[in-house]
Amino acid sequence: MNIKPIIERNDTTEGRAFDLIIQALIVLSLISFSVETLPNLGQQVRSWLSIVEIVTVVIFTVEYLLRIFVADRKFEFIFSFYGIVDLIAILPFYISTGVDLRSVRVVRLLRLFRAFKLIRYTKAIQRFGVAFRMIKEELYVFVIATLFLLFISSVGIYYFENAAQPDKFASVFHCMWWSIETLTTVGYGDIHPITTGGKVFTFFILMIGLGIIAVPTALIASALTTSIALEKDNSETPD
Repeated sequence: MNIKPIIERNDTTEGRAFDLIIQALIVLSLISFSVETLPNLGQQVRSWLSIVEIVTVVIFTVEYLLRIFVADRKFEFIFSFYGIVDLIAILPFYISTGVDLRSVRVVRLLRLFRAFKLIRYTKAIQRFGVAFRMIKEELYVFVIATLFLLFISSVGIYYFENAAQPDKFASVFHCMWWSIETLTTVGYGDIHPITTGGKVFTFFILMIGLGIIAVPTALIASALTTSIALEKDNSETPD
C-alpha cells in the first residue's frame, strides 16, 4: 500500500481522514494541556490526562517519522518549517519524561507548538500564507516605517515630557513603552503627557497610529481577496 498520498495529500478520502484524525488529536492534546493547569485536579483525572498525552505523542511521533519516510527530500523536510514544528511538538515529552526539575519543565511550554501543526491542515491559513507572500515587500517597508516612527515618537515625547515627568520619561528607552501604546492606540493611561507640547505631539502620534493599523489591514484584505480569486480560478481550470 502506498502511504505517500495519504500522508502528503488531502484530496483523497484516506488523506482527508488522516488529516481530520491528526487535527482532532492536536485539539485534544491542547485541551488536555489546558486542563492540566487547573488546580486541585484529582489523581484519576491526572492519570487520564497522562494517558492522553502519551497516546497523542506516540501518534505524533509516528506521523513525524512517516513524513520523513515518504518525503522525497528528507533532510529538506526535517529542516523545513513544518518539520521543525512537528519535532518541537513532540520533543518536550521525551525531554521531561521522568525528570522533576523545574528548569526542564519549562521546555514543556513548547507543547504549544502543536497548535502550529494545524497550519498544515487548514486551507484558510494557507490562503493567509499566500497573501503574506504577495505583500511581503510592502510589509517589510511597513515594519521599517513603524520602527522609524516608534523611535521618532520616543525621542519627541522625551523632549516634551522629560523635564515635567523625569521619573516616567527618564530616557528615550523609557519613552518607547509610551510610543508603543500610543501608536497602537491602546492608551493604557499608565504613562501620559501633562505638558501642552506633549499633548499636541500625542495627538499627531495618535493620528499616525490610526493609519498604522489601517495600512496592514487593507494590504492583507486585498491580498486575501486576490488569493481566494486565484484559488477559485485554479480550481475551475481543467487539468
